[in-house]
Amino acid sequence: MIYPRIDSLLDKTANSRYALVIVAAKRARQINNYHHQLGEGIGFEEAPPPLIESRSKNYLTMAMEEVAGGKITFQTPG
Repeated sequence: MIYPRIDSLLDKTANSRYALVIVAAKRARQINNYHHQLGEGIGFEEAPPPLIESRSKNYLTMAMEEVAGGKITFQTPG
């Protein structure tokens, strides 16, 4: 079984698969940058640490778990 389930993720992003992909990809890039900065000893201004405890090492999975947990929110522009 895949966790988090797609239907729970779509509820968090106004039932838009496109919005889910954009939000998760941006957050996965931030988590990736955080881990690279951690190794280089640079500050964390632009890349905040992961907001959840995850067993996964995959940044995209971490991002989706954050969306499912309500740690990342989505707002439509306008």
